[in-house]
Amino acid sequence: MGYISIQINKAKGSADTGASDHIERKTIPKNADPTRTHLNRELVEFPDGVSDRTEAISHRIRTAGIKRKITPDQVRAIRIVLSGTHEDMMKIQDEGRLDEWCDDNLQWLHHTFGKENTVSAVLHMDEHTPHIHATVVPIVTGERRKANKKQADGKRSYRKKANTVRLCADDVLTREKLVTYHDSYAKAMEKYGLQRGVRGSEARHTTTAQYYRDLKRQTGELEANMRQLQTERQQAEQQLDEVRQEVKSEKLEATKTEVKVAFVAKVGSLLGGGKLKELEANNRTLQGEVAARDESIKLLQQQMQRQQEEHNRQLMELQVKHRREMADKETAHQEEVSFLKSIIQKAKKWFPLFQELVYMEKFCLKVGFNERQTATLISGKPLFYEGELYSEEHKRKFTTERAGFQVVKDPKDKSKLALSINGQLIGEWFKEQFGRLFSSVKRTVEPLRKGKGMGL
Repeated sequence: MGYISIQINKAKGSADTGASDHIERKTIPKNADPTRTHLNRELVEFPDGVSDRTEAISHRIRTAGIKRKITPDQVRAIRIVLSGTHEDMMKIQDEGRLDEWCDDNLQWLHHTFGKENTVSAVLHMDEHTPHIHATVVPIVTGERRKANKKQADGKRSYRKKANTVRLCADDVLTREKLVTYHDSYAKAMEKYGLQRGVRGSEARHTTTAQYYRDLKRQTGELEANMRQLQTERQQAEQQLDEVRQEVKSEKLEATKTEVKVAFVAKVGSLLGGGKLKELEANNRTLQGEVAARDESIKLLQQQMQRQQEEHNRQLMELQVKHRREMADKETAHQEEVSFLKSIIQKAKKWFPLFQELVYMEKFCLKVGFNERQTATLISGKPLFYEGELYSEEHKRKFTTERAGFQVVKDPKDKSKLALSINGQLIGEWFKEQFGRLFSSVKRTVEPLRKGKGMGL
């Protein structure tokens, strides 16, 4: 059996926008695959007028009926990451039970923290292991734990209502409740072959940031070893050059000595052999030193050859490892591309308007709507907007006052989608705006032409 993965963190501040940007993929992290981001989905339907996680947190706090003032340092939300081991999550996905797993996770969140408090739950499919980012607003009822303790100690001098609505993360994240959360979540995940980790285990979760730090450290050590090998090789080559220069100089001295010996030999017959014997002894000594130097050169060359072979071996191992990793990544990429293509084909078959929605998304972005506005339109909801709109046909922008926009079926072809502005198709609206602009320019130019003719 595999193990569950549940991480719970507090989120202070009024917006928690940093987490929202990551969860809603307004910023793409390095460990996410942009080609799979479209598979992510929000599992919780937002209330009317709420378009994202940040607004959902504020909406829940605003409508909960809290009477007491909320301080700036209070915890507004609790972030919960729900998953399992990579192998088990891929098995759940391959068996087609991922939707069922998401539903069971959502039911556990509702039962544990309350349906109204669970304001967001996003399934991430673009990272290595599928997981859910859930957001819970810690709305509780009843007296504070500190107040109950004071009452038990006899220090309570007044009494508040027992059903008081409060924002209090401390009541939700007690040590006892955290243990209970892990137990109940493991119970809910038993049907998928997932179980709770061993209590008191010293094993710790390795974060993505820690993984990259370890990988960078290992790569740095390998690069340092390679640099050390190169430095040692350069030093050996330099030492060899120096030895060669010394040997060359010593051989030259030996030649001079031999010439000198020959000259002295000629004179020796006249002056005697004492000086000649001394020179012969010096020559033998010098030749011995030359032989020793030659041996040193031979040893250095052998050492350099061994270092070069070791360097080539390590370099080849690195190249083989790199090619293997690249091949594995290419294989995984091709599998993902193939899977994505099959998903797209199924989507076209199951949802006839799927391709039209893709085209409509591109069209809305090109016209001038931002991603959030485009998402509202694609979902079929109306959008009120004022500002500039770009017409590809007329190669210019037109300004509109506050108007209502909505994606509708094309009246001429029900299998197509069209964008309407105040009930009028956007293409016809662009033509009207261009016609008005042309007429305005024409009325301005004609009096100028007439005035010029009269002046002549």
